[in-house]
Amino acid sequence: MRQDPTPELAAFRRKVRAFVAEHAPGVKTHAGVRAPEPALLPAIRAWTAKLYEAGYLGIDWPAEYGGRPDAHPLEPSVVAEEIARARTWAPVGAAALVSAALVDFGTDTQRARFLPRIRACDDVWCQLFSEPEAGSDLASLRTRARREGEGADAVFVVDGQKVWTTNGRHADMGYLLARTDPRAPKHRGITAFALDMRSPGIDVRPLREITGSADFNEVFLDGVRIPAANVIGRVNDGWRVAMSSLARERSAVAARGVELFAVLDDLLRLAQEVPVDGRPALDDTATRQAVGELAARVQVNAALIALAQSRMLHGTEQPADAPLGKIFFSELNYDLADFGLRLQGTDGLLTEGDPATVAQGWWQDAHLYSRAYTIAGGANEVLRTQVAERGLGMPREPR
Repeated sequence: MRQDPTPELAAFRRKVRAFVAEHAPGVKTHAGVRAPEPALLPAIRAWTAKLYEAGYLGIDWPAEYGGRPDAHPLEPSVVAEEIARARTWAPVGAAALVSAALVDFGTDTQRARFLPRIRACDDVWCQLFSEPEAGSDLASLRTRARREGEGADAVFVVDGQKVWTTNGRHADMGYLLARTDPRAPKHRGITAFALDMRSPGIDVRPLREITGSADFNEVFLDGVRIPAANVIGRVNDGWRVAMSSLARERSAVAARGVELFAVLDDLLRLAQEVPVDGRPALDDTATRQAVGELAARVQVNAALIALAQSRMLHGTEQPADAPLGKIFFSELNYDLADFGLRLQGTDGLLTEGDPATVAQGWWQDAHLYSRAYTIAGGANEVLRTQVAERGLGMPREPR
């Protein structure tokens, strides 16, 4: 594994960093992957459109839709890292996922219809995968889509419920998975759709979370009619479409290393400012040892990301790479936030918004949100099973 950037990639990073510094819509005030307040959405849409126009998003799209087939494969990761480094907003929604599905499985008509609108950020997309009893076990989804009619007038009528839908209340379009053959094995009989979120029969209900914000939503679908022309890929082949698009969206993983270095920097500043027995906490031996251990783990996290990128470049990816990286990152992220809260002593019990909180209560919000990373993208318990079975070849659990 080599981590040395090529001169071309280093020059690209400098260009992206300068672009972000000039055009970014301000610093995010909350940790994690969050939905913006409605008032912020126009600025984030404009920012996203600028990123596409400058060639910093959609890099791996076909050239006729603005992609650059000759680009270095790590350029999308560089863009994600520089956005994270600036602590500004990444593009909101599921456009990266659905564009990967459209590029690989969509029809020419679908690409011509949807990709330009994604580039202009005319459409914010949400991901309609998880359900109340089908989160980590996504293939158990029960939302049904039944076909009516034939030919150009054919539609699919959808009934069901989705949950944990980030940006659902902002979305113009949805990337939907629904079961079209209930008799097929659970990983089959699923179809992927592009869904107009303004369609009759859709009810989006924000979920108030432990953080006090409403990043997630429930989405209820009652007799929603989707044109058959909006099927992405083949009918009953949606599982392959979804897994392929999830596998292609690697750039967000790269940002995790930068995020944790930034949190570590904040933690060091906090340890220098917060007093313990009348001295800065960092003067305390136990505190220094704890911070040192966390710093070492942040470096390991970066090495895991670099290893995964190296294997991706050389076509040697292994089944355990993504699960292990996600487990390590999410549990380290929790430990960083937890230590930042504990450093504050009894002040850590204050809530975000209290004028006496450190950093306007950022650590309180980060701590509450950090549990979400251990669940999102597959609960860590489930991912450990994947590592055991697919990575280490251990016997499957009895079913």
